[in-house]
Amino acid sequence: MLLITGASGGLGTLVAGHFAGRDDVVLGTRRPAEGERHVDFDDPASLDFSGIDTLLLISAGEGEDDIVIRRHEAAISAAEKAGVRHIVYTSLSGDGDHLAYALAHRWTERRLRWSSVNWTILRNGLYAEFLAAIAAPGDPDLTITAPLGRVRLAAAARADLAEVAATVSTDPAAHAGKVYELVGEVAFGGAELAAAVGGSYEPSSLATAREALAGSVSHAFQVPMLVGTYSAIAGGFLDGAALPRGELRALLGRAPQSAIEVYAATVRASAS
Repeated sequence: MLLITGASGGLGTLVAGHFAGRDDVVLGTRRPAEGERHVDFDDPASLDFSGIDTLLLISAGEGEDDIVIRRHEAAISAAEKAGVRHIVYTSLSGDGDHLAYALAHRWTERRLRWSSVNWTILRNGLYAEFLAAIAAPGDPDLTITAPLGRVRLAAAARADLAEVAATVSTDPAAHAGKVYELVGEVAFGGAELAAAVGGSYEPSSLATAREALAGSVSHAFQVPMLVGTYSAIAGGFLDGAALPRGELRALLGRAPQSAIEVYAATVRASAS
């Protein structure tokens, strides 16, 4: 039996779509519907992974490091207690160590290596869809002012990463002890993003971005997180050049989707 955590939104929803109608897969959410399992990492005592052979642990982000680490510890400990055989974890690409949210991912990877459970780590690159949020063109002139510098980054389509997670979780034994770097094959920068939506690229400073974010995000920790993301991109750390090439393609069994096309489509959809 496979349990997919975080199945009520984002990557988890896309992964769950690959298993529609299967009775050997159960979805775990905080507010389960009929046939789903209650999974709340903030309530460790409630976690029950009995009968589960494989756990797809989708990173429980949206929190300070100590909160995310506590959630992941609760999930891994519950899996060990229940005798889960294999955990597949969605982590962060290896070139993302400069990002503010990398620490919780690397802690979780280390915890898995120490665990009594077989594991596979899927190091996901930045989502093209996420880039559409942090580098959205302004209206009405379609100018992108995100401080991305003059370098390129290797984003990936979220749907491709979900497909890989589904594939690996279906046959986890074949991927035991593996760490996969899942980044886009074609890196692009602000100028290419602007061209894709018919706009222009005029990057602002990090200070300007920080000021704008301060009035738009829901939680205080998101400001340094997002400013740090801009800084890492502008510094050239997320271009994928230092990572193994082709692992996303190999696991998909096809060419990855064009991340820049996904970016443009997401921008257009959000504007409609």
